[in-house]
Amino acid sequence: MIRPKWNQLWSQVDPVTCWLCDLGQSHTSKKLVNSVAGCADDALAGLVACNPNLQLLQGHRVALRSDLDSLKGQVALLSGGGSGHEPAHAGFIGKGMLTGVIAGAVFTSPAVGSILAAIRAVAQAGTVGTLLIVKNYTGDRLNFGLAREQARAEGIPVEMVVIGDDSAFTVLKKAGRRGLCGTVLIHKVAGALAEAGAGLEEITDRVSEVAKAVGTLGVSLSSCSVPGSKPTFELSADEVELGLGIHGEAGVHRIKMATADEIVALMLDHMTSSSNVSHVPVRSGSSVVLMVNNLGGLSFLELGIVADAAVRSLDAETTASAWPNVAKVSVTGRKRSRAAPAKPLEASDSTAAGGAASKQMVLVLERVCATLLGLEERLNALDRAAGDGDCGTTHSCAARAIQGWLKEGPPPASPAQLLSKLALLLLEKMGGSSGALYGLFLTAAAQPLKAKTDLPAWSAAMDAGLEAMQKYGKAAPGDRTMLDSLWAAGQELQAWKSPGANLQILSKAVKSAEAAAEATRNMEAGAGRASYISSARLDQPDPGAVAAAAILRAILEVLQSQEA
Repeated sequence: MIRPKWNQLWSQVDPVTCWLCDLGQSHTSKKLVNSVAGCADDALAGLVACNPNLQLLQGHRVALRSDLDSLKGQVALLSGGGSGHEPAHAGFIGKGMLTGVIAGAVFTSPAVGSILAAIRAVAQAGTVGTLLIVKNYTGDRLNFGLAREQARAEGIPVEMVVIGDDSAFTVLKKAGRRGLCGTVLIHKVAGALAEAGAGLEEITDRVSEVAKAVGTLGVSLSSCSVPGSKPTFELSADEVELGLGIHGEAGVHRIKMATADEIVALMLDHMTSSSNVSHVPVRSGSSVVLMVNNLGGLSFLELGIVADAAVRSLDAETTASAWPNVAKVSVTGRKRSRAAPAKPLEASDSTAAGGAASKQMVLVLERVCATLLGLEERLNALDRAAGDGDCGTTHSCAARAIQGWLKEGPPPASPAQLLSKLALLLLEKMGGSSGALYGLFLTAAAQPLKAKTDLPAWSAAMDAGLEAMQKYGKAAPGDRTMLDSLWAAGQELQAWKSPGANLQILSKAVKSAEAAAEATRNMEAGAGRASYISSARLDQPDPGAVAAAAILRAILEVLQSQEA
């Protein structure tokens, strides 16, 4: 076990080994906002209004460098994620750091369409490639990954690095190390390389190497809360939580309140212990880069005490507003946004809507929406055990988006086109990992239905959707996710591939899905955010599995009523 002194940490700078300390006491549930739904947009607009180096991308929650057109021939760097981690991510846009960021709602992954729009915008400006810097969370991986695949299909060179720098857990989880404030240091390293003219492949390779040596440990003095929601957990006045995640996910253990010196010593011991598989690979005498970061509500007084003897080294230039020593300039009379590039033309929908099938589908979608809206509070309550408690809110957003879409006109009569349209809608409007997973599921499920729409084809559609979810979401049956419900239903629907199949098979599938959702209360989470939570604290069903089973039940009820 190594416990270097602070002055030893700063005696030299070695860009390979980096320690990052995340400390903070988060705010209470009382928030100064105009509205819960608009707080992320308002905050981003305010940052852009106060910073002449930034512009908004019209129609998207995207901020870009206002001098984007001067970057012709350079590699663009895009990052982002859920809002609520300010100044990340938009505060790190500027010369020598990020080209732009894509922001989601609070603690929610950004929409695929907005990520793709940002990639197109920097490509249109003449950049020679784009590197996506993504924190290791399921929703971020899925949404940025989907946007990357779509951009590459359009001929835009795009690479992606996933940063997992969490040093809290002594045993690695299937989901991998969480992405924490080490990502900000990666922004800085990549930004300096891009400014120096390095190519996309070189930046990707060098950043990937640096990321392997980065480690972060968070400590919190109190809980955090999403605007409009209750605190995600409770922490006694005399307790400190070690290893807390940035969305309020549980850490490794709680300790009694101690002095700053004692807590910092404990953090360093934990981060460097060889018994910890996620430890920072540093030895006595090593030189490191140290970054002390505010996790939420820590004052500058406290940060100064923690940083104590830290001394800044010579630094590569950056104009990012959240990096220290930024020049103050006038913001009067400048242009604060740029038009978003036009999307590629889509093939026209030539399928005629209407008829009994289309009317039946409207009834199905309306019942699904009503079901999800009725489950909002229950799903949020179930989700608070695993993190930020927004599962119900996310599904309600999807329901309202579908309701709005149905008001615009009848849906496509073709099942394949219907599922494809729903996939795009949910990817754009639902948000979070659930939106990406449903989008993947529906996109893949639509493919077998292009040729046939009989029961065997619907069974094949379920198989294709499940395969896509597993490929990108990294979950498997038994991992305590929404996949458990859908997988159980899919196994029953295999019977649709046999002669004599009927609607009774769907009834069995729904019952199996509901039983699988209930069974998740006894499972240890193997994927997703809940995998970081002790199984002893997960004594309720997984909210995603409950929602998936409820959707299947709603579909069945409408189809049964139509048969009667």
